[in-house]
Amino acid sequence: MPNFTDVTEFILVRLTSHQELRVLFFVVFLIVYMTILLGNIGMIILIGISPQLQSPMYFFLSHLSFVDVWFSSNVTPKMLENLLSKTKTISYKGCLVQCYFFIALVLVEFYILAVMAFDRYMAICNPLIYGSKMSRTVCVQLISVPYIYGFSVSLICTLWTYDLYFCGNVEINHFYCADPPLINIACGAARIKEYTMIVIAGINSTYSLSVVLISYTLIVVSVLHMCSADGRKKVFSTCGSHLTAISMFYGTLIFMYFRRPTEESVEQGKMVAVFYTTVIPMLNPMDYIVRETKIKSNSFIFHDCKFHECKLPKMY
Repeated sequence: MPNFTDVTEFILVRLTSHQELRVLFFVVFLIVYMTILLGNIGMIILIGISPQLQSPMYFFLSHLSFVDVWFSSNVTPKMLENLLSKTKTISYKGCLVQCYFFIALVLVEFYILAVMAFDRYMAICNPLIYGSKMSRTVCVQLISVPYIYGFSVSLICTLWTYDLYFCGNVEINHFYCADPPLINIACGAARIKEYTMIVIAGINSTYSLSVVLISYTLIVVSVLHMCSADGRKKVFSTCGSHLTAISMFYGTLIFMYFRRPTEESVEQGKMVAVFYTTVIPMLNPMDYIVRETKIKSNSFIFHDCKFHECKLPKMY
């Protein structure tokens, strides 16, 4: 029985076997990918060069855009290549690398979204101390933790993937290397990898989602104490895009990683994966547009029953 090191390459399954649809999918996903790159990279550059955008929430938003670009670039180029090429293979080392960055970037995005929720709680519920508490040093420390933690945990998970045994079947029922389809075709050490995948996904989603839920619960409590209906509307509209991104990102990943990797679940997860590797990374520029519109129409930070009309606190 060959082990994982005896496998030199895997065969990836295309999104469709029809030649006409493959060309159509290639054009569509190429446009989507270019939109992701241009939108998110453009936003990162704009945030970096615009003095009026040197605030904690834009600092975190730029990192979220950076992770989304990296996340999409880890999957989409190989998917586009396989749509048109005769061979649909990915090397053994390339598969491991893709798994490593996929898990790492998912974990990083989990906790960046949690940090952004905490930042919004501080801005809305504690506007008078927001500028001093969310200094540049604090923001750098907050954003460093997701990167260090995500890439460290991903290394451990990838080593467990390395321990999987295969018995000749090297066709992955997916358009990129991911844990569920790899576990599904493995014939040894799959049970350990399956349990650790579910446990790690559960722990990290629970921790990060708890921060999000607690932050937004406190925001809702604060908003309900406002005297102005217009003030409540402004707060909810400002947080709406962030909550939408959180719901879709957590929902799709929970759908994929909190189920046993059967043939049916892997097939369904393949369709869901198209959504969170293409649609979700496109939401950040939309989030930026919503925020910029709110700023231009007068940015308000709310506290009790009074409006504090002010510029966003800067980090330096």
